[in-house]
Amino acid sequence: MILNSSSSSVSSVINTTCSSRKTPPTSRNQLSINEQLCGGKSCSCGSRRHFIEGAATALFPLVYSSTPSSASSPSDSMAMLNRLHPPRPDWYEEFYASVMNSSMKSYEAEVAGYKSQLFDNLRGKAKKVLEIGIGTGPNLKYYAADTDVQVLGVDPNRKMEKYAQTAAVAAGLPLTNFKFLQAVGEAIPVSDASVDAVVGTLVLCSVKDVDMTLQGPYMSGNEIIFIALVSLFIKTLITTRLGLTKCKFAIFILEVRRVLKPGGIYLFVEHVAAKDGTFLKFLQNVVDPLQQIVSDGCHLTRQTGNNISEAGFSSVELGNAFLSNASLINPHVYGIAHK
Repeated sequence: MILNSSSSSVSSVINTTCSSRKTPPTSRNQLSINEQLCGGKSCSCGSRRHFIEGAATALFPLVYSSTPSSASSPSDSMAMLNRLHPPRPDWYEEFYASVMNSSMKSYEAEVAGYKSQLFDNLRGKAKKVLEIGIGTGPNLKYYAADTDVQVLGVDPNRKMEKYAQTAAVAAGLPLTNFKFLQAVGEAIPVSDASVDAVVGTLVLCSVKDVDMTLQGPYMSGNEIIFIALVSLFIKTLITTRLGLTKCKFAIFILEVRRVLKPGGIYLFVEHVAAKDGTFLKFLQNVVDPLQQIVSDGCHLTRQTGNNISEAGFSSVELGNAFLSNASLINPHVYGIAHK
């Protein structure tokens, strides 16, 4: 469905769905792992909670932590970056950044109406914004109207930085108000409850799953098998007992909620899988493996809208759109989630 992209308030053109799960006014550091993942609701985890929390912390030490040091340190962030986004040759990183900078203009022109409606919700309200997957900076023009806004841009590709800085200057956003951070969304080097808004556009398609391979040269074959089995067991407990069966992005969402201040908002535009039974969905299934290779891990068949709706935000406003310039990466979901 193609939605009207007029300049009216976003709330008048999107379908609003409010999650029944409310996040209590408690800091993330005071929440156990089930409370973080369940959005603060009471759940059936029972006595398993402490086992899950301890085991998850042991298996995923860079993300699952309930200590005051839960904010990703620079060393943790770099370790996670190297694990999830292993260093590529400079020529590849530069080539990919250059292609993204030059090939997305028609897409950005078509999606601009939807983005303008969403970013209007930040104007005068969000003084510190974190954008995950900043890329070459196509969204920086939407922040420039606020002279005192501070933008932190996260991206695993360091070669994106110069393009993002150029975009900031072109948009009238002072470079003193923009900082580029090389990192991944699963380990953001930003303190807890420190930003007013988190922005992500076309980023959840390439976020890694909760599964993390903990192999290393110091492990024996039996140790690797043991760690893999325990990791699978923990993931099964987390997904089945904590109500995240359909959510593949628990780590990413935990990070979004961690860095947001109370009452903060998560603004998103993402492409999702087409409807089952359609020719477009058939093509997406066929092309998806190749897409992941040539587009830096981008998946065509994710149900991202459902994932966001079920991620434990206090409310989610979600709209749908179909973009003629987006080809296989259709349809789109866009909206706002409130912490």
